[in-house]
Order: sequence, then structure tokens, then C-alpha cells
Amino acid sequence: MTLVDTSPQLAGPEVADPRAPRTRLAHMLGADFTVIGEVPGAGVVVGIGRVDGDDVIAFATDPAMQGGALGREGCLSIVAAYERAVRHRLPIVGIWHSGGARLAEGVASLDGVGQVFAAMTAASGRVPQVSVVLGPAAGGAAYGPALTDVVVLGPNGRVFVTGPDVVRSVTGEDVDMLRLGGPEPHGRRSGVVHLVADTDEAAFAQARAAVTLLSRPGRLGAIEDRPFADLLPESFRRAYDVKPLVERLLDEPMLELHARWAPNVVTALGRFGGRAVGVVANNPLRLGGCLDATAADKAARFVRMCDAFGLPLLVLVDVPGYLPGVGQEWDGVVRRGAKLLHAFAECVVPRITVITRKAYGGAYIAMNSQSLGATRVLAWTDAEVAVMGSVAAVRILHRRRLAEVPEQTRAPLEIELAAEHDRLSGGLTRAVDIGVVDEVIAPECTRTAIADALRRAETHRRLRGQHGNIPL
Repeated sequence: MTLVDTSPQLAGPEVADPRAPRTRLAHMLGADFTVIGEVPGAGVVVGIGRVDGDDVIAFATDPAMQGGALGREGCLSIVAAYERAVRHRLPIVGIWHSGGARLAEGVASLDGVGQVFAAMTAASGRVPQVSVVLGPAAGGAAYGPALTDVVVLGPNGRVFVTGPDVVRSVTGEDVDMLRLGGPEPHGRRSGVVHLVADTDEAAFAQARAAVTLLSRPGRLGAIEDRPFADLLPESFRRAYDVKPLVERLLDEPMLELHARWAPNVVTALGRFGGRAVGVVANNPLRLGGCLDATAADKAARFVRMCDAFGLPLLVLVDVPGYLPGVGQEWDGVVRRGAKLLHAFAECVVPRITVITRKAYGGAYIAMNSQSLGATRVLAWTDAEVAVMGSVAAVRILHRRRLAEVPEQTRAPLEIELAAEHDRLSGGLTRAVDIGVVDEVIAPECTRTAIADALRRAETHRRLRGQHGNIPL
């Protein structure tokens, strides 16, 4: 199908209708965007414009035409937009407000929707794909956004495979669109939605920010160090929110993805020395920073996306291990935890790990350890690296001896045995000696140490490109 160039006609009734596709495209791409695809009656408008100075393709469904339902012609418009985006290496944004496939067209509309899915899959990892859901997105229009890299949900956005009426007739559940597919189920529980916006304008702003970070990496520039130790509590056992630490690490406020889904791990896009990066960080404020099945799934998805678009990864580690329990085992912590191991192990972008307080057990491995191929592993001066905390370890190793001691004297003995265990196991010193931690740094030197590691990684990459796979 050929897309025909036309000019954007923003005068007339569409200006008064904020849901009109041209109006929405103007919000995303700027008022001077160009319409490059519009078939009468198809219910889809495709445009090209600029986001932060770079060309971006976008399409919008028309909710005024059969509720935005997609027929074959509309689907082929989207497929053509994808082909053009991939051919010219341009980001593509979908603005969704659609009831899914058109019922009257039958299998022809289903085939068209399937072709859209195939085009999205072919573009995966090749160009950034962002979805903005501003109204109900049902059936095929629900799976479309789910196939993209970042999904932004506007205040009236709803995502569901089948609507409330069908749910009610089949299962007897009485539910409305908000509870079925709004920000609570998809922003907090399912992980379908990456960003939730209070207004349509905010949704477009978030989408533009995501497009820029994924498509314009930038170059690493000058770095100045900043203090970090003041962001951690004095007590090693106290919880804290890692987000202020992430914000101080980056040049500007982060774009946090999946903020309410699996909040025990933070995944965010941002800039470090002008270079777009991804950040993965354990958050001790939630579940003590433990990894669980959902957090591992969330982090793995994020790592693979950053790897696909060449974004270096900064990994902040303060993890006591994996969350234990029957629920976790039943929820697939082994399967989903393995996804995180796989994501880091296959990653080819530079990835720098900073252990801030502790890294214990299997979670130490999963959080971008040296054994998984981390570019460089740094540790703050008071950090701990071990199979588990020393007190927990001696309770297992010396359980019989401790059981024979009166309860009132057990705690001092545990402390004594824990100190002995630390001396024998070696902790951070042993980790440096065997090379699983590359360098111990003061917290205030973190930014320059990361920048140095990134620069060396980039130099190594250039040398490999010029001379093949040389040993370094």
C-alpha cells in the first residue's frame, strides 16, 4: 500500500475535537507535521513530524469512526508506516483509541490486525516503538501497544482484551472499564503500562521524552562528582528510598518506567554526562530490596530493551537476596529469575554495577555480577558481598552450638561468630582479590568512576571494530 503525502488540515471541526486524530498527531509531532497516509473511511491517520529536532512517524486511530475500530485498509496504513519507519530508522508512535477489529469486515479485519502485529514484531529492537493510549483500546488494539517498547496510559486510557459487557456475560463478573483496564490493573498489577499520565498533554510529554531517550543516545561529556553517602541511613539495617540516589546519579530527573509495578526494583531512563542510559536499582524501601518473581521479570524486560537500543546500563545493588516463600515458588521465581540472568548474560552494551551496601546470594549474581559479564563492578567502601548476611550465616553454620547456649547470652555469641565468619570468608576484600569486584570506591567518587568505565568500554569497542576481536 502506498502512503500519499498530504498537508495537515487543522482548521475546522477537528480543532474543537481533542480526540480527532490530526489534533492528537499535532500534540505529538508539532503543529507543522505532515500527513503521509490517510485513506477515506479507514479511521487511521499517519503523520511525520519532529520530536526534539528529530523526525518521528506517528499514527492515530479515529474514535469518531466506528469507535476507532480497525479495518483492513486502516491496518495496512499502519503497516506501511512501520515499513517506512524501519526503512529510514525512525521512531514510531501509535496513538490508540480503538475498539479493535471491525466486526463488519470479519476475517479481513483480523488479517489486517495480524499484519500490524507482524510489522511491530519485525521492527522490535530496530526502531523505538512508543504507544500512547488515550481511550479504550480493546482486542487487537490492546495487543498492539503491548508489543511496543513503552506504553503511556492517558487519564481516559483503558486496555483490555474483552470489554465489561462480554466479561459480565461470560463470567458473571460485574466490572467497569476503569477497574478492568485502567491505571490500577495495568500500572500496578499487570505491568502492561510503563507510564501513567494525569492529562493527555502529560501523556504526550512522556511519550516525547521516551522517544528522545531511546532514539538520541548522545555522547558522554564532562562529569562532576556528587555526594551520595548522605542519602543512606546511618544504620545498615534501615530501609531507604533509592530513587533520590538515582536522581542524583543522573544529570536530570529520571523517566521511571513501571513505577508502581514491582517497586522493589527501579527501572529508569535518563542521561548521564549527556549520554542516554538505563538504570536498574534495588529499592530497600520495598520488600527490603529483595528480588522477587515480578521484579526479576520487570528488570529483565528493561535490560533487553536498553540492550536493543544501545543504552549503557548502570546497576545499583543493595539486595539481601531473593524473597523466599511458597507464593514466590508458585509464582515462578525460578523461571522469571532465570530471565534476568539471561538478559544480563546476553547483554552487549556497557553495564556498570555499583554495590552500595550489600549483595547477597543468588540476587548478587542476578544483579549484573562479574560472572555474567559486567563491564565493571564497583563497590562502596562499607559494602558487603556474601552468600548471606554473617549473622544469618552463623545461625545456620552454628545452629547446634547456639541452641546449647542460654537465650540471654546467645546474641553476643552470634556477634562474635559473625565477626569470625567475616574474617574467614573474606567479604569485600576477598571479592576484590579474586576479581569479582574491580574497585572499591568512596561514594562521592561514583560518577567519575562510572564515567571512566564507560569511556574505557567505548574505547575497547572502537578498537574491536577496527582490529577485530583483540584481547584487552
